[in-house]
Amino acid sequence: MLTHVVFDADETLIDLRPAVTGGLVAVLEEMRRLTPAAAGVSLAELESDWHAVFAAMSAVPVMEIRRTALARSLARAGLDAHLDDVAALFFARRFALTRPFPDVLPALTALRGRYTLGYATNGNSRAERCGLAGEFAFELYAHENGLPKKPAPEFFAAVVEAAGVPAERILYVGDSPSHDVLAARRAGLRAVWLNRLGLPRPPGVPADAEVSTLADVPDAIGRLSAEREMSEA
Repeated sequence: MLTHVVFDADETLIDLRPAVTGGLVAVLEEMRRLTPAAAGVSLAELESDWHAVFAAMSAVPVMEIRRTALARSLARAGLDAHLDDVAALFFARRFALTRPFPDVLPALTALRGRYTLGYATNGNSRAERCGLAGEFAFELYAHENGLPKKPAPEFFAAVVEAAGVPAERILYVGDSPSHDVLAARRAGLRAVWLNRLGLPRPPGVPADAEVSTLADVPDAIGRLSAEREMSEA
């Protein structure tokens, strides 16, 4: 019997991309204000700096990855000395623009009456800064208290510990087939793949259910419960 539903944050609950883009636009504007040498720097280059740094540092905290990517961007215009101020500008703008997807709050309301809700993320989208304050019984953030990032089994062990119930009573919902579905299933949790973009499911990803919107999660849980009851009858 499922008693807990735990959610990934970025691109599951949090519409992160517009916020990050807005933060980078603010950075680019500040770079161009500081020096004419930044006139030739593009938004695409700032975005590519994140991808390059993330590829090399994916296991470290997200804020550290972002600062390193911003340092790389600033170096394009000789603005290395401005990292602290520009990083503060980026994060202020990023969080000011961060919002949950429109389907999030109605889905949480629909689930809360029957399930305990949790929030567990690799990123730095703290619930209280993203329009989700007070929505969850517990929150877990990678790299706090030494917690490694998904897909490490220790991450999901921490989810189970925070929930206080056996792993099979927890459903994890996320947008990453590898980090949110496969890793959760390997740790003994149930898992729903949130496939907002309608992508084909990668081979070897045993999601218990697939949904395109969080509005469908309550029905997906109902089907899972009915299937289990039939298998145990």
